[in-house]
Amino acid sequence: MASVIVLDKLAQEGLDMLEAAPGIDYEVITGLAGDELRETLTRFDGAICRSGVKITADALEGNRRLKAIVRAGVGTDNIDKPAATKAGIVVMNTPAGNTLSTAEHSIALMLALSRNVAPAYQSLIEGRWDRGKFMGTQVAGKTLGVIGLGRIGLAVAERALGLEMRVLGYDPFMTEERAQKLGIELVKTVDEMLPQIDYMTVHTPLTDETRNLIDMAQLEIIKPGARLINCARGGIYNELALVEGLKSGKLAGVALDVYPDEPCTDNPLFGMPGVVCTPHLGASTEEAQTSVATEAVELLTAFLTTGAIRHAVNVAALDPKTLESLRGYLDVAYRLGRLSACAQPSGLSACHLLYRGEIVHEDTKLLTSAFAAGLLEGALDEPVNLVNAEMMLHSRGIELVEESNSDMGAFRSSMAVELSAGGTTKRFSGTLFGKEMPRLVSVDEHRLEAYLDGSMLIFHHQDLPGVIGAVGTTFGEHGVNIAQMAVGRTNPGGEAVGVLNLDGEPSPEAMDAVKALPHITTAQSVCLPKAGELPSWLAG
Repeated sequence: MASVIVLDKLAQEGLDMLEAAPGIDYEVITGLAGDELRETLTRFDGAICRSGVKITADALEGNRRLKAIVRAGVGTDNIDKPAATKAGIVVMNTPAGNTLSTAEHSIALMLALSRNVAPAYQSLIEGRWDRGKFMGTQVAGKTLGVIGLGRIGLAVAERALGLEMRVLGYDPFMTEERAQKLGIELVKTVDEMLPQIDYMTVHTPLTDETRNLIDMAQLEIIKPGARLINCARGGIYNELALVEGLKSGKLAGVALDVYPDEPCTDNPLFGMPGVVCTPHLGASTEEAQTSVATEAVELLTAFLTTGAIRHAVNVAALDPKTLESLRGYLDVAYRLGRLSACAQPSGLSACHLLYRGEIVHEDTKLLTSAFAAGLLEGALDEPVNLVNAEMMLHSRGIELVEESNSDMGAFRSSMAVELSAGGTTKRFSGTLFGKEMPRLVSVDEHRLEAYLDGSMLIFHHQDLPGVIGAVGTTFGEHGVNIAQMAVGRTNPGGEAVGVLNLDGEPSPEAMDAVKALPHITTAQSVCLPKAGELPSWLAG
């Protein structure tokens, strides 16, 4: 008999399913923390939680019984996934359960901003009838910008189109053809969108790339009178910039459901004119709570009774022997995916992978999945791993083609990726030195050898004397230290490519200075995981 603990409040429908599940016993124990949580978890085979409990590495220390944790919801930030992976515990989530509720809440906040619903009601409470003070604006005919076209972003876009709005979308992993079929006008950058939008809503994870997506600089180019909505993650908008935008009149309204630190009862935006805020209510509907609860129970009971794994966020379906034999090249594939995401940030339509040499006799399908996981990591509002990455890529209309050639070429084994976007292509090749040293061995048609980790600069330039020195001098003036350098060229005096491994990420000012140098045609800053740093699904 398998035993399950429910660590947070769960909808009754979920509890009823647990009660009816054959071969399952369960207990509901909420409010656990510290030693009490750690000791309690050792007595159960599976756990279901929401966001209330914090399952830390300490809570899992020494646990030899727990097999799976299911989060009834999308975010798993309250679960230490590396610690769970190390302990052999599968972590799953329910990514679809709150999609519609969160999308509807985003639309509700947009309409509340447009018609001054909150302040108008407050005026009635205070005994005033101020119809003239609350002139609104209709959303029909207005332009909505949607950042992130995952499940929730697409649901918002669909509803906005039903309200007769024009919808602009930004998602680096949505093709133009797919967007057109959905009625969405795709833009290549967020800044390109800002002068056109009357409203903007974000539906992305909080990453280094999305943190402070709207900051002081964006206020300079955003359309005057824009209204901004965030039901995704606190921190995507810089709240101080929002305050400044409201004070200056550049922004007409701000609606937030999420905050950098929660619970949040003190915020500079609270009480400002044009602001509507709610206490993280995006998924707080009866339907969403029922949906995530029943899906969580289905996932956990299926795993405990049959071993089936769905929506895993920390492990893939790899046996230890396969993982160990392919770990080095899985790391190469993953890093080439991360490199591709940085080098081709938008408009990607196809990825062509070519495996050469001895590696073609291994399970290259896993390598393709590792590449896709690296490509999509941090770009979506749900976790990505070997199990779901390729499917997610296809769902965005991006073609993924795999080819094998047993001829070794320059290395015993290697893999190359060709990226197609808007009629242009980019190509990178990688290999493995030893057992755990990923290397970049070509960029486009240029052969070279560079470390495939940490902060990097990839720049195309004319093969002329002094160009490399000028880049080094410029970085020196901006405090950027160069750790390694590699240069590839085809013909002396022709086009060449340089790859620098840096001790730290160059500042925007340093990048602008390098791009302004004579004979530099392109320069791209890339930030990859450090050497030996593996994703949770590969650390094993």
